[in-house]
Amino acid sequence: MNEIITLILVGLSVGLGNFAASIAIGLGGVSRSLRLRIALVFGLFETGMPIIGLLVGHRVAHELGGSANIIGGALLGLAGIYLAVNSLRKTDEKEVDEASRGWGKLLIAGVSLSIDNLIIGFGLGTRHQSLLLAVVVIGATSVCLALLGLELGNRLSSKVEEYSELLSGLILVLVGILIGLKIL
Repeated sequence: MNEIITLILVGLSVGLGNFAASIAIGLGGVSRSLRLRIALVFGLFETGMPIIGLLVGHRVAHELGGSANIIGGALLGLAGIYLAVNSLRKTDEKEVDEASRGWGKLLIAGVSLSIDNLIIGFGLGTRHQSLLLAVVVIGATSVCLALLGLELGNRLSSKVEEYSELLSGLILVLVGILIGLKIL
């Protein structure tokens, strides 16, 4: 049960980054085809990057032994702090604005928004999370939140975008602490 709770919290955290970016893109209005491309690209990167990190974390966790939880929890907490600070600095706005201008720029935005998810996946990998379950939970959450963000982008102010990025970071800090203390 703790494994599923952890993945749901991490999935929400990862997906909230998509949600914020999608709101920013949606504020300018998007067509149905662009909406699907954005959800596909964001979902792929937001799922793929943690999975790569998770695979590496699985391999390294054996060598880390008993300190794997502490290191994994610390990495998740640091990734959360990074996301929270960046949300307050608004550093992703340029990439998000460019994302709606073609496949190449959309792919670059997908990579830039999800590169920190390698660390998140590594932190999860130190806990020996189920790869299949991680793919399903993180992928479904990311795609759903991206679509929701695009839909709501036309109706909401940019304040929602700021708060979802901050919330994403705070969730990761909480999960990192709980993993480090071996509660999750």
